[in-house]
Parts: sequence; C-alpha cells; structure tokens
Amino acid sequence: MPLTPLTQRMAMFPLGSVLLPTGVLPLHVFEPRYRQLVQDCLAADVPEFGVVMIERGSEVGGGDHRSRIATVARIVQCGQFPDGRYGLLTVGTRRVQIAEWLPDDPYPLADVVEWPDAEDAGAVSERALNVVHGDVRRVAALAIELGEAQGDLDISLSDDVTLASYQLANLAPLGASDSFALLAASGPAKRIALLRRFLAEREDSLRFQLLNTELRSGDPNGSGDDFPDGFDDDPDEGFGNE
Repeated sequence: MPLTPLTQRMAMFPLGSVLLPTGVLPLHVFEPRYRQLVQDCLAADVPEFGVVMIERGSEVGGGDHRSRIATVARIVQCGQFPDGRYGLLTVGTRRVQIAEWLPDDPYPLADVVEWPDAEDAGAVSERALNVVHGDVRRVAALAIELGEAQGDLDISLSDDVTLASYQLANLAPLGASDSFALLAASGPAKRIALLRRFLAEREDSLRFQLLNTELRSGDPNGSGDDFPDGFDDDPDEGFGNE
C-alpha cells in the first residue's frame, strides 16, 4: 500500500496486553528483532512505536494474530544492559488504526492511520467523571483485598474529557478484552458508558470471590466445610449418584 498524507509507516510491538493512551508501559526487550526496533526508534526524531494486542498466538517468536487497532507508545526512559537487552519506560499517546500489515522485516511493521476520538466530549459531565472515578476506586479496593496490585487511584483527572476517559480506563482493574473494547470505543461518552458497565460486572465478580474466600476462611484445608446454615455442601446428593 503506498503511503498517503493520511498514513504513516510505524514499527509495531505486539503484546498480549493492551496499552491505552495516558497509560504507562515498562518493557523488557530481549529479542534481537525488537532490540533493532528500539535502536531505530531512538534514532528517529520522535522515539515512538505502536503497541498492538495479540488476539491469538504468542508474544515471542512470531506467528501471532494481531488486532487492527494500536496505541502509539513514546519512549520516555531507556537503559541498555551489558548483554544488549533494553529496559524501556513508555507512555501511550494516541490510538491508530492498522491500514495494512507489512512483512516482519526485521520486526513487525504496519501502515497506520490516525484515529482521533469522536467529538462527543460534551455528553460527559464533570459529575459523571467523578462518579466513575469513585466506581473505579471502589472496585479497585475489592481487587486489592484479593491481592491484585493497583496503581495510584487518587490521580487528578485531566480537564480534557477524552484524556480523562482514558485515565479512568487505565485505573480500572479490568482484563485485556475489556480494555481493548475501551480503546476501540468511538469517543469518551461511549468509553465512559462501557466502563461503568464493565466496572459493575467486575464488582459482582470480585464480591463473589470475596464471599467464597470468607466462607472457606475457617477451613485450613480449603475443603469448604464452613458453609452457612441452609447451604447444601454436598451438591451431588439427590442427583442419583450411587
């Protein structure tokens, strides 16, 4: 595909996770082809590359199936180990769409098109953002109870509603598929609506896990003997099992 004023050629770093704009991504780069990617990026005027989610396959060795949406990561810190490996700290800046994948020579490359958010920020009030920020804190606190690490939840949200929607998405304790859906949302209003739904589902799941933990906490062997009154602790009984 020939480059046009709307497309640019970009080095791509496929990962099993999702980077969102405003998100921070540390990377340990050890494969030779990605070391070359880092060197080429550092030699450019702006040291950046695309981070794209692997939908199927492995991060190492190629042969993966990649999504068509990526986030541009800018290198803000870089260090090199004596054996040639790199340690990077990157920040997500914006999202792009993949116009065409090119041969991995020597590393993944794609022609990409800028994909700004829809201009629906006016549909999101400051109060709505604050409510969702509270939802994020509450659900993250549940995740912490179950031993999940969380970042700083008390950050100040940007006055830019689009950036604020991405900040909240980054703070939320969600899986890769939900995070990818938030990245792909048309604009901040859609992203905030999806985020509220995902947080409600995640909260239900975490509360169920916590309840199970509490029910079994009195049993050191984890056999589940400490069920409350009215619970059937033998689900096979009465189902015709001999």
